[in-house]
Amino acid sequence: MLPYDNSNGIAHASDLGDPNAIPDNCDYWRYCSLHGSLCSKCGGSVTQCPPGTTPSKVAWVGTCRNPKDNKNYLVSYNDCCGKAGACGDDCTRQERDRPGYRMGLASESSWCIANGGSGVHCTVAVVVGLAE
Repeated sequence: MLPYDNSNGIAHASDLGDPNAIPDNCDYWRYCSLHGSLCSKCGGSVTQCPPGTTPSKVAWVGTCRNPKDNKNYLVSYNDCCGKAGACGDDCTRQERDRPGYRMGLASESSWCIANGGSGVHCTVAVVVGLAE
């Protein structure tokens, strides 16, 4: 049989992948208060540090609105410490960030200092729950 196009001129959508996949770009809602490189671009994932790094013992928390359900979520941001230098592009959203005197809300702090002063490599964003 010869190849035959039975699409009748209709364009087909390409596979868009997993609809639950979390995008690797700074504009994603979950990163509304993130300051750092995405660990998902550095050998880790959105919620896990890459090999050779450890999560910071302290973190900052942001409140981010998910546009799909229009609800606010608490997101914990942990720097991944231990490897020198950041990787990937830096995300600097910092929406509703607070000055350094409110340490739990300030993303500019060196959170790896609690891990013995090791350097920041990237940042993870873990959804903790609904903000009520």
